[in-house]
Amino acid sequence: MSGSVLEAAAKSGAVLPAIDVSVVVPVEDVGAEIEDLVEAYSSELGRLGRSHEFVFVLDGVGGEPRSALEALKARRPDVAIVTLARRFGESVALSAGFERASGAVILTAPAYLQVDPVEVRRLLSAIDGGADFVTPWRHPRVDAFLNRLQSRFFNWVLRRSMRISFHDVNCIFRAMRRAVLEEITVYGDLYRFLPVLAERQGFRVVELKVRHLKERGKSGFFGFGAYARRVLDILAILFLAKFTHRPLRFFGTIGLLLFLVGVAISAVTTIQKFQGKPLSERPLLLLGVLLMMLGVQVVGFGLVGEIIIFTQARHLREYKVERIE
Repeated sequence: MSGSVLEAAAKSGAVLPAIDVSVVVPVEDVGAEIEDLVEAYSSELGRLGRSHEFVFVLDGVGGEPRSALEALKARRPDVAIVTLARRFGESVALSAGFERASGAVILTAPAYLQVDPVEVRRLLSAIDGGADFVTPWRHPRVDAFLNRLQSRFFNWVLRRSMRISFHDVNCIFRAMRRAVLEEITVYGDLYRFLPVLAERQGFRVVELKVRHLKERGKSGFFGFGAYARRVLDILAILFLAKFTHRPLRFFGTIGLLLFLVGVAISAVTTIQKFQGKPLSERPLLLLGVLLMMLGVQVVGFGLVGEIIIFTQARHLREYKVERIE
């Protein structure tokens, strides 16, 4: 349903028809397969008897994709276009699409047929079966071997560190209930970790193997910066999932370890001083004192975090109520 139709209905006081599924698609490059994607997904959703809409978010992209979308929108009232002022990244694009979408179920997808469109049926079937969030596992993968290896390693590290069972958090071909997005904030690169955040919040997350058709994007090694960002992403999601409401446990553990190492180093150098070794020849004492001071500061960060959490506790909720009887 287009924005003009929604506005007109709202002004007239008419009751808006419910949309079953909103398909949110971020468009980041000129190679988007817009016509094929809309035709394929619309056919599958039509066979299922699901009312639907498409929300395309142009993430700093113009030219051919915009022309194709405008032509498509002129023919189809179920297509909406959200244009961002510049390139903000996939997470912001998805958030903008979520705000515009009106469906009870949100389906996200890349701007090309990465996964067999028939899999839409299985994702929605899982939602109908009680799942709140359905995350895919592209199996078997059809992209370059090195990409598969890197993705497998990334997901393995995430599974071990987070104690989760997901195998493919990088794929955005997902289905979720609207309630999930109402309780989870997406920013930065956190769109990758939506299944983790949803499960942590208490939603039922189901992983399904889907048929992988093709993969676009860079192949091979991605450079040091990309790998560094992935490490930081894992650290960020580990902190957000486990220590958001208990920052002192995170900072306190690190600070205590630093302090104890500093105490041990200082104790050894002090004992050696009494054994006749002058401190001028033992620079490790400075390292020990530095580690103790650093440990105290890190614990202080945790205490400040606890104060913030305490003062804002009434506005925070880390649980989901399933039913009240």
